[in-house]
Amino acid sequence: MSTLEIAAVTKRFGAIDTLKGIDIVLENGEFLVLLGPSGCGKSTLLNIIAGLLEPSGGDILIDGRSMRKVHPKNRDIAMVFQSYALYPNLSVARNIGFGLEMRKVPKAEREEAVRRAAEILQIEPLLARKPAELSGGQRQRVAIGRALVRDPKVFLFDEPLSNLDAKLRTEMRTELKRLHQKLKATIVYVTHDQVEAMTLATRIAVMREGRVEQIGTPREIYDHPASLYVASFMGSPPMNLLEGRVSANGDSFEAEGGSCFIPIPAASRSTLGPGRPVIAGIKPEHLAPARSDTRSTLSMDVEVVELTGAETLVIGRTGGQTLVASVKPDDAPAIGTPFALTAPADHVRWFDPDSGKAFPA
Repeated sequence: MSTLEIAAVTKRFGAIDTLKGIDIVLENGEFLVLLGPSGCGKSTLLNIIAGLLEPSGGDILIDGRSMRKVHPKNRDIAMVFQSYALYPNLSVARNIGFGLEMRKVPKAEREEAVRRAAEILQIEPLLARKPAELSGGQRQRVAIGRALVRDPKVFLFDEPLSNLDAKLRTEMRTELKRLHQKLKATIVYVTHDQVEAMTLATRIAVMREGRVEQIGTPREIYDHPASLYVASFMGSPPMNLLEGRVSANGDSFEAEGGSCFIPIPAASRSTLGPGRPVIAGIKPEHLAPARSDTRSTLSMDVEVVELTGAETLVIGRTGGQTLVASVKPDDAPAIGTPFALTAPADHVRWFDPDSGKAFPA
């Protein structure tokens, strides 16, 4: 286990600033997920940590030691790629132990390291096979095993599950979580899949255009998005973002063009201010069908109803704005009907439409 510090790292390709000053500190055994869409700079940052790219500015420190001018093979880092990168002519055992073989590790020590890795990853019966005889999930385990035998200071994962089908991705997420809990390893993991980020990370760094938009635990990121960008990126489906303004007396929110009345808690009224344009963020699971004895806070015209299993997504419009509610299947309305909903005021997040930043909770 080791600490990792990313200190004011920038990267420029010609006139293009790909990374614009990244500062992150990982303690021993943390699982950090770099999350963001394609082109946000997350893989560039991972390659800089690995030493495959040189930063234009800033530094990478492992256990307090600067990695500037340190060759990748001397950084004591193991990287797992999206493409597995297995040798097709070698057995699983030799694929796992190949790096140790190249480092002239004695055969007995090498075989014991391979055996331990295979036991941890539950691939002992596969050691004599070739990669062509393995499933996608098994190949990914072999790629992880090859990193595991090195006992590195830091593990780097570059979208390792993106080539797997949905069922295998779920299984491998569980395996990676179990592996981290067992090894207590320091891990940096790149993905664009927010479900992977939520299930695996101890902390998530949401990236946007070469910057970290927000960093925190999965719960902090999900419950308290710091900006409209994070709110629109996290969750499946993501948070509803309704444009509107605070009422003249400052005690409620009124959506533009729609039937929407949300009380504003007293503690937030001085921050928001009467008549101010704001954006209300409401998660689909926090919207509930209004009871007959309850004053409705929102009303939508239902356009689509999607059964996803344990929940049903109801998609419609309130005025000119789209609204998504997650309800129990028995509570789903018919398409083309109005649907009255309530939204607990303490679950609503408020955003400044000009800066895109969240108001303090």
